[in-house]
Amino acid sequence: MDALRSGGDEVLFVQDGVETGYGQALDLVRRMYAGLPERGVVAIDAGNRPETVLLQIAAQLRGSTVLLVAASASSPDRLAAVEAAGVTTLVTEQPSDWPAGDGRVITLDELLDHDGADPAGMPGSVTVVFPTGGTTGAPKLIRHSGIYDGMAHIFAPDPAAPGRALLIAPMTHMTGNATVLGAILRRESVVLLRGFDAGAVLDAIAERRITTLSLTPARLAEVLDHPAMTSTDVSSVRQLSLGAAPLPPRRLAQALEVFGPVVGQGYGLTEAPMIASISAAELDGRPDRLESVGRIVPGMEARIDDGEVLVRGLSMMVGYHGSPPIGDGWLRTGDLGRFDHEGYLYLLDRANDVIITGEHGTKVYSTVVENALARHPLIRSVAVFGVPGDGGEGERVHAVVVASGALSAEEVRAQARDFFGREHFVPSDVDFADALPLTAIGKVDKRALREPFWAGHRRRIA
Repeated sequence: MDALRSGGDEVLFVQDGVETGYGQALDLVRRMYAGLPERGVVAIDAGNRPETVLLQIAAQLRGSTVLLVAASASSPDRLAAVEAAGVTTLVTEQPSDWPAGDGRVITLDELLDHDGADPAGMPGSVTVVFPTGGTTGAPKLIRHSGIYDGMAHIFAPDPAAPGRALLIAPMTHMTGNATVLGAILRRESVVLLRGFDAGAVLDAIAERRITTLSLTPARLAEVLDHPAMTSTDVSSVRQLSLGAAPLPPRRLAQALEVFGPVVGQGYGLTEAPMIASISAAELDGRPDRLESVGRIVPGMEARIDDGEVLVRGLSMMVGYHGSPPIGDGWLRTGDLGRFDHEGYLYLLDRANDVIITGEHGTKVYSTVVENALARHPLIRSVAVFGVPGDGGEGERVHAVVVASGALSAEEVRAQARDFFGREHFVPSDVDFADALPLTAIGKVDKRALREPFWAGHRRRIA
């Protein structure tokens, strides 16, 4: 609120060529605040537009808990999240997406049709609830509070010059939410994209002189491969953050070459958004670290238990909705990893994405195979996962490849065979696709790729 009050006519949001100043944003908050009831649980179902995050602020000023309805969630999961969270008011862009006659549902336009009112006071803290992405099962509701308190004290305007952030991730996901709130606290401008398009990203960087942006590995690959990449001036970028999944080393090296020493990789979960990070300086002259997600950030701890990464510390969620607070307890990340002697963390796979294959039932980590295949100069992107063997017995390594030129399945297999020198790492089957399916937050949707192969099976292991 201090940032909105002091920003005046400075530009806060830019979308489709339309600018919204800090003062205008404050007026929108006051109008939505006037139309909201006190307390309760407010669900927000909206895309990337200024009103989405400003509604979050208005609801929190009313003392409400905010549920951010994930853009990637299925209709049943969205309904389940709203009911499980005990939502009392649901604000949406698309009322037709919700059951008719639900008295809790109001539209953003209705909420904006109020005269503004000044908040009665400031809440002592805020609570935001995020459903999980749902790519590995039914979503859980994750409650966050402390990380927002921390942001309010950590983020401050850059004395050098205001930055210009490019927001690609949905505001209703943790990455997008933290990006836009952090930008407001730093008194930056935020260029909003409604969805991802590699050409639009490059256009925005060049036209708006973007200084900070965040990309997932799949989206970074599309940007790097876009025909306009070589002719686009990206010198304004001071920070390019990569996350959501480990980046293939070849792609990270390419990003450093194209964007310069401004590329860093981070590791976090919705439950604990900041776990580890690695900067361009730490990668300089250390190609062995290209596969690492970095060292554990201050305030967090991590350890390995039976191959799985466990974490605890300051960025942790309050807990899952309906369960006791996690407190100082350890969170099982579901990620398999290892530390090197310098404390750098290397992720091997998801715990439930291990392929048990070969005559000895060897564990094959799909990310390791993906990284090896991605070294091939014609492989733009690749997803590896386990599929049931003949008769549903045993598991085979399956690869879906997006290639930039003529490539055969046998050449893909040869890449794995030459790299690993062991047959059980070699994909038994290779499919080719024009693109890999992505979730709304830009992760490769392996669930969608894997599902047809496991249809009719009672379990997802063989």
